[in-house]
Amino acid sequence: MSLRNIKGIHHLKFAVAELSRSLAFYEEALGAERVGKYDHFDASGNLFAYILSVPGLGAFLELRLDPTSAERQRGFDPITLLVDNREDLARWITHFASIKVPHSDILVGAVGWLVVAEDPDGRRLRFYTAELHGPELPVSWDSPWLRAP
Repeated sequence: MSLRNIKGIHHLKFAVAELSRSLAFYEEALGAERVGKYDHFDASGNLFAYILSVPGLGAFLELRLDPTSAERQRGFDPITLLVDNREDLARWITHFASIKVPHSDILVGAVGWLVVAEDPDGRRLRFYTAELHGPELPVSWDSPWLRAP
């Protein structure tokens, strides 16, 4: 068996405290669309997960009802999304402000710039630029958006 047969990421999974609240957030904040035919139900017929298609993500995003795990992940940043440049980050900031999503200003990352936004469970989503900067810029480690909770 070759260990080099991975084809990519099938889907990502986020624990959420409330399915409907998280669905509304990801639809409005990222333009996600629910793929209803992939909804997950337990043996009793109770809905416990939505599958979303997020533009540009390249994999589905599963929102799995698990309030305990969602609370433990508060402040954690499990995913960093790639954007082209600081102008893209500025557009994300404008968008997040218009829909009242908590977010950072443009921060200096290790090699590029980033913006951090928070979902309804306090999970942090990072938007990072492909545009690079030189080593002369200090990373924004003092920002509360980059510190561990």
